[in-house]
Amino acid sequence: MFNNLKRKKKGQTTIEYIIVITGVIAVIIIFFGPAGPFRTAYNNTMTYGTNGMDTMANRLSNSHN
Repeated sequence: MFNNLKRKKKGQTTIEYIIVITGVIAVIIIFFGPAGPFRTAYNNTMTYGTNGMDTMANRLSNSHN
């Protein structure tokens, strides 16, 4: 009887791990996917930084003319 109980518990924890791993994968896909909020924030940050560097480079090149 106790062996059967241990087997059920082991199967239960396996299912719980599968559910947790599935949830983690879903969150990763949502946040790091092509239209996810992380990707959007990253692209906005890179665009802002690049525009700032372009502006500064233009100011420096115009100051020498």
